[in-house]
Amino acid sequence: MKSMKKIIFTLSLFVGSIFVTAQTNNLLSLQEFENQVTTIGKAISENLDSKNYDALEKLLNEVITLCSRLSDEDKESVKALQADIYYSLACVYSMQNRKEEAINAFATCVNDWGYINYSLAKTDSDLDNIRNEKRFIELMESIREHGDYIYILQQAGKYEKADTAVLPHFKYENASIQLLKEVKNLFNLDSIAGQGDEISKIINLMTWLHNTVRHDGSNYALCEFDVIDFYNYHKATGRGINCRGLAIALNECYLAMGFKSRYITCMPKNEKDTDCHVINSVYSETLQKWIWMDPTFNAYVKDENGNLLSIAEVRERLISGKPTVLNEDANWNNEKPQTKEEYLDIYMTKNLYWLECMQVSKFNPESRYRNTDNTRIALLPLGYERSDIINNNKIVIVHDPEYFWQQP
Repeated sequence: MKSMKKIIFTLSLFVGSIFVTAQTNNLLSLQEFENQVTTIGKAISENLDSKNYDALEKLLNEVITLCSRLSDEDKESVKALQADIYYSLACVYSMQNRKEEAINAFATCVNDWGYINYSLAKTDSDLDNIRNEKRFIELMESIREHGDYIYILQQAGKYEKADTAVLPHFKYENASIQLLKEVKNLFNLDSIAGQGDEISKIINLMTWLHNTVRHDGSNYALCEFDVIDFYNYHKATGRGINCRGLAIALNECYLAMGFKSRYITCMPKNEKDTDCHVINSVYSETLQKWIWMDPTFNAYVKDENGNLLSIAEVRERLISGKPTVLNEDANWNNEKPQTKEEYLDIYMTKNLYWLECMQVSKFNPESRYRNTDNTRIALLPLGYERSDIINNNKIVIVHDPEYFWQQP
């Protein structure tokens, strides 16, 4: 029933995530929609363990009915939710061996609501009863080019060596800068990092931020983009900040402690996909390499022998099929544990097609109110062009990973 548990989590993330910009003059107000969806999500959870399919079917159809009472504009804003609801309905029918109804529900989630999560549908045992049906196979093939993220990553162009002499030099603000000294002292980062080795300090700093400032992917915090303002904003409002804000905050903590660090925007291939993820890459002098740190999910990645991996190494291992291991305590807001399958094989595989970072890693690198004049460096596979960045004179496009991941 893992797909149904995914729906409960989807509902919990969805509530409150779109209502900032949506209108309320509909047949059903969005506030009322939020309230009812919250109640239904709890009821779905209560009926999961007992496998009460009749109740689950009724509850899922209630959400569909609620969606139908929204305006056309607001229906579009809940498109992803409707796709997931029809997917779950397909699972409920499939587990009862109601094959035709299951395939029809799956077709609706694909054709009408744009469902493309190929990896989940491919491995979800809830759909086993329809897996060999001709229509289901055809529907799966129709979404592979858009939703089989391992396949998409494997089809990406290669990289090539570049003349780095003409490219900008990466720079890292020194811990002696006054603002970074204030960060270190304000949060008592020495105490947070602890007295252990370099790696334990790096992990401790990430875990502290993860536990201190809540993540809210929908919230573009109204404050300056630095760890002090993010922290004060969260404490004053109770609202979380998005993954970019968390990564910027952690980056400044690392710089304040003397670690060379960047925050990396991890991007999907599909230009229409507005979802991306921002994580940290911090340089370990002990290991003489960059290592993956993600404050949103308190996550880092190792190989089968327990060696910490970089973003580049994780990407290559996902392409080649080599093992990747997620730390056991990876989680979202200390509420939902993360699995390797969800986090790496699906979510991050989608978002590792191309990468971007700032040339200068520093305090308040993307000021909301001031011109920081900071060049971006984008690492793209050969043959892949982005219409939204190709003519941006503040973005340098490269295809050379050795340049992008050069030692600081």
